[in-house]
Amino acid sequence: MINNTTGNYRWAICTLLFFATTINYLDRQVLGLLKPVLEMQYGWTEQEYSYIVMAFSATYAIGLVVFGRVVDRIGAKTGYTISVTIWSLAAMCHALVTSSLGFGIARAALGIGESGNFPAAVKTVTEWFPKRERALATGIFDSGSNIGACVAPILVPWLLGTYGWQAAFIITGAVGFIWLLAWRLIYQQPEKNARLSASELAYIRIDDEPKEELIPAEKIPWTRLFTLKPTWSFIMGKFLTDPIWYFFLFWLPSYFSTTFNLDLKKPGLPLVIVYSAATVGAIGGGLISSWFIQKGWSVSRSRKTALLISALCVVPIIGARFVSDMWVAVGLIGLAVAGNAGWSSNIYTIVSDMLPKSAVSSVIGIGGMAGAIGGVLFPLFIGYTLDFYKEAGDLIAGYNVIFIVCGVSFLIAWLTIHFITPRMKPVEL
Repeated sequence: MINNTTGNYRWAICTLLFFATTINYLDRQVLGLLKPVLEMQYGWTEQEYSYIVMAFSATYAIGLVVFGRVVDRIGAKTGYTISVTIWSLAAMCHALVTSSLGFGIARAALGIGESGNFPAAVKTVTEWFPKRERALATGIFDSGSNIGACVAPILVPWLLGTYGWQAAFIITGAVGFIWLLAWRLIYQQPEKNARLSASELAYIRIDDEPKEELIPAEKIPWTRLFTLKPTWSFIMGKFLTDPIWYFFLFWLPSYFSTTFNLDLKKPGLPLVIVYSAATVGAIGGGLISSWFIQKGWSVSRSRKTALLISALCVVPIIGARFVSDMWVAVGLIGLAVAGNAGWSSNIYTIVSDMLPKSAVSSVIGIGGMAGAIGGVLFPLFIGYTLDFYKEAGDLIAGYNVIFIVCGVSFLIAWLTIHFITPRMKPVEL
């Protein structure tokens, strides 16, 4: 899948994106892992915790639209710098708050900062990779979200037990500034990067057509993007599936704690396995899509087939309601999380497949906002469902209902995308 004859500097850039996404999700995951400790200290109900999660999701939704447009205008280098600075400071500020309101404000600030990651990362992939490698590159950097979620169940319990919960926020938040130094020193656009060979630059631009013009983002009215079918295809794909990933991030630790008595003050092997499966799914989803293209399939058929395979992998999570063995549940949930990650690798890529580079970050931001709105609404449903069944004395049944919703959402999303864009092809602006 990787072309070794022209140079591989583009993969060094992809590695930077991978570590940024890893840190992004490490910071995002800390609160979920500390939830049992913090809810005892502050007396949170499930509904109150859902409000704190919603504070993050709401500002994340707004920030995605803002950063999407900003990154298209000022570029990925400066956009990433602003984003990482904000989210790292916000992550560290969690250690300073002493109330539920304070946590809500800190989460809101974290959401604003973290919203810049994916618009900047996808923009970078679009600039640095040809279409045949974009899904794989996206899968690699997106797998950082799973690595971050995988490292967190090991690192955070250790920090909690050794230094206390405040240190967990401070230390994980400070890591972003180390990455930012490397980004500022290394990154340049392909045409300006002295380390990039002429042959690799030509390979990166192999899909560019002579008639393709790089329209400045400000020349494409933001409202016009909403008239394009690819935009709505991405919007619906994100709205119907992103909330499921938020559930995996913010509620799975609590699920294993309440259902299987998992001690969250110790490194959680079940969570490590689940999020490791997501890494396999993210890279595997990108590889499958790229492999289909290498076999001569059209980009449209390759992407849709990869998305369908990913959607089908999520369905077995419905069976988690019927198992009592923790490791069987780990297997079913791990497969679903892998399917979720494979979906993510390809859903981002369809934007650059169908839209010009100058509009990619803007549409990523719009679709990300839709996903975050779903992430605002879904916690309300989760909080209400879990509180209802907790009062009835059967919290596990509440998780069963949620698993059914998770299992069918991706298939609904795939059918919606297929209906909106039966054939994925570049639009002409």
